Amino acid sequence: MWMKALLAQVSDLLFLPVLILLILLVAWMLVSIGLFLRALVGRVRGARPAQTRYRECIDRAVEGDPALLDIRIEEIVQQAENDAARVLNSVRFAIRAGPSLGLMGTLIPMATALSGLARGDLPGLASNMVVAFSSTVVGIAVGLIAYVIAMVREGWARGDLDAIRFHAERVLRVHGVGS
Repeated sequence: MWMKALLAQVSDLLFLPVLILLILLVAWMLVSIGLFLRALVGRVRGARPAQTRYRECIDRAVEGDPALLDIRIEEIVQQAENDAARVLNSVRFAIRAGPSLGLMGTLIPMATALSGLARGDLPGLASNMVVAFSSTVVGIAVGLIAYVIAMVREGWARGDLDAIRFHAERVLRVHGVGS
């Protein structure tokens, strides 16, 4: 019996942090949506900042020791891949965390709601159920929005990385490396 009470106490202690994290995740997703829309508008206008930045780095790499050109260019390409992965990982986190926090925010108050039902506390039951289902909806919405953003950004990243790799290959061939 004491183990049930302990688990219930742990669960109750987690409720407020879960709600706070879910609200913070919603705020972070709003920022992510804004950044995504800004990038979308830029791409529609033809801006490809990652391509431009890394092409310039590759072009500057030619100025050093010719024997190390392929290594310097490979480092630049790998840095581009790492940067693209880092941007995507920040959005991918929300794909998993949103629904997980939403589920936790659902199950914790449902336990309280069910005990309220056993006591005949219908207003308490209703209040807890509203919080429970609201948490579910918010968590799933965060995950869905993050998934859409991640899908589009992955396509952008693949296109940008392909363009960077092709530019790197072109530079290497012009300078007689890898022919």
